[in-house]
Amino acid sequence: MTQICCAKSVGARNVPIYWEGIKRLVGISASTVYYTGAPISRHKLGVVIGGGVELKNETLMAMPLSSYSPFLSPLLRIKFVSRKSLKLRFSCCSPVVLNASYSTTTSSFSWDDVYGVISKPDNSTSHSSKLDGFFQRIKTCNRGFEMKSEFLPFIIEEQIAGYVHNQFASHLRKFQDVFAFPEDNLFGNGGGGGYVILNPSLKSPEDRTKAVGDVIKCLGEGVIPGIRNELYPVTTSYGVPAYFSLERAAAPFFGIKAYGIHLIGYVDRDGEKSLWIGKRSDMKPTFSGMLDHLAAGGLPHGITCKENVMKECQEEAGIPRSISNGAVPVGAVSYIDVNGYSYKRDVLFCYDLKLPADFVPTNEDGEVESFRLIPVKDVANIIRRTEFFKANCCLVIIDFLFRHGYICPEDPGYLNLLQSLRSGDCS
Repeated sequence: MTQICCAKSVGARNVPIYWEGIKRLVGISASTVYYTGAPISRHKLGVVIGGGVELKNETLMAMPLSSYSPFLSPLLRIKFVSRKSLKLRFSCCSPVVLNASYSTTTSSFSWDDVYGVISKPDNSTSHSSKLDGFFQRIKTCNRGFEMKSEFLPFIIEEQIAGYVHNQFASHLRKFQDVFAFPEDNLFGNGGGGGYVILNPSLKSPEDRTKAVGDVIKCLGEGVIPGIRNELYPVTTSYGVPAYFSLERAAAPFFGIKAYGIHLIGYVDRDGEKSLWIGKRSDMKPTFSGMLDHLAAGGLPHGITCKENVMKECQEEAGIPRSISNGAVPVGAVSYIDVNGYSYKRDVLFCYDLKLPADFVPTNEDGEVESFRLIPVKDVANIIRRTEFFKANCCLVIIDFLFRHGYICPEDPGYLNLLQSLRSGDCS
């Protein structure tokens, strides 16, 4: 029996985030997850070796894995080391797992697997089933609405700027010079009232940025994983002045709206369109080994969408500005994913870039393993049939399929699918 050893610290921070890591591994062929039932430090993590477990001074318990499969989330931080050995990286633990097998629904696939999917005959000839796979990919990005009552509104200048989980708020309560917690129901969240505000003494964006930044540094990776010293603007709508700037990794923990740019690079040969698809590096801390479109990135404070497009094109695909300057803004998609302590509200600005037929992208920042040029119809089938693509990329590509006529009004569910591409607050 394949077994997975995962250290779970009941008394530590971000426990919900730990277990989302297990939920993400729907492809693992394992029936049991072993975990510790007492608070532990990162220095006491267990290692599975040939079916035996070495974990000093801790009690191991077991629980079934099968029930986790329906709860995948696109937010998790997972790194696969190899096909027979993998390491899970959660917020403050790194258990090592040996002898675990998993299917191609995760990042354990190769380009051969991708082309294997393409080569299979299309069995969805009926209109009723053509869009089903697309709906599933969109659903992956929009989850946890029933958990909204667990979050407190984050209020700035009498506007809801975000949402903070009750348990994450317990960390913020330690910093009374930065945060306050009124108990009234003025901004009722349906969970009993109360909300989070900044200390009224923090009046300027600069003061707020520094104060909240100091809190994030104090909490550190143990509470907020993936700190990268990149700032996002905190705002209620795109283009309006920011209340302050927030560390990118902390954005989902404060539930703020975050913006990004996603670019699809395509080639048109005699009316047949193909997309340049990248496979993310195995060294990426997020969504390693998964498929991606040509270039994308979050929108940091102080940079325009067009500037960010050209920057990401250069770094991720080696596209010179003379070409990327031709990128065309074509709209936006949005989604809401509530997962553990995270309340992710993303708006992605979509760009199309028609590339010269002889152009071949080359990655320059080490984040992409390789690129392949794949016909649009085959890309659509990969999305419909598999979970090979990074989840939010599916929304952008499905939007491309609408705009370029690959999805038609005659397809049942056409308008529902179109509407679901903007399930979040697209403002």
